[in-house]
Amino acid sequence: MQRDRSRVEASLMKKGFVRKDKRKDHSYFYYCTIEGKKTPVFTKTSHGKTKSIGYPLLGQMASQCHLNTSQFLDLIDCPLNQEMYENILKENGSL
Repeated sequence: MQRDRSRVEASLMKKGFVRKDKRKDHSYFYYCTIEGKKTPVFTKTSHGKTKSIGYPLLGQMASQCHLNTSQFLDLIDCPLNQEMYENILKENGSL
């Protein structure tokens, strides 16, 4: 269960995440609500030799985004839209 790093980054940005900083080794993303309010929800991607993100790192990213791995994969693969994601964040007390 791997995902292409560029696809993960593009999906995050389509769902309300903003690239905060792109450094040589990582790209940092923070979540902005539908209304444009910056939140403490963030994640990062690594820019190592591989162009894919494997299961352990996907799980860590899910946790950073206040989701379980299955929900995070839905966020990346598109069944979970930004409005649905924001509702989950509100339900679990992250917003």
